[in-house]
Amino acid sequence: MTCKGICVRYKAQKPVGTGRYASGQRRCQICEIFIKWEGLWCPCCGYRLRTKPRNLKYKAKLRARVEADSIEAKAVNEIENEVEEIVVKTKSKAKTAKSKTKSKEKTACQYCEKLFVYPDKHEVNCKKNPANSNAENQDESIAIKA
Repeated sequence: MTCKGICVRYKAQKPVGTGRYASGQRRCQICEIFIKWEGLWCPCCGYRLRTKPRNLKYKAKLRARVEADSIEAKAVNEIENEVEEIVVKTKSKAKTAKSKTKSKEKTACQYCEKLFVYPDKHEVNCKKNPANSNAENQDESIAIKA
């Protein structure tokens, strides 16, 4: 396994303010270069890329950086969730306010006592309406006789 020069295309510049590994760069020991590459293997020589530092000092720095980033991400997620909840509550309050202004009063059916916006339409087809039950019996008796 030797360097074929392909890795030069993926050569990474040193980031300012953060470490190379913290910013997502990886190091190939064969090519002796830091590259910006998502895979585990070097695109040039096929050797396994290093994703973590070997020095204890830099390992501690990376670990602290990762922990700080995860805490920050959790805080951002919590804030986003709180904002989302507030938006949902305000929307539901707006909907209830709209529904109160636009809703029609419901009245009870005289036969089954259920609430309906248009009880007169329901009463015509209500199962407890004595006029409907007589008509059904007549239809059934005709069907039986035939």
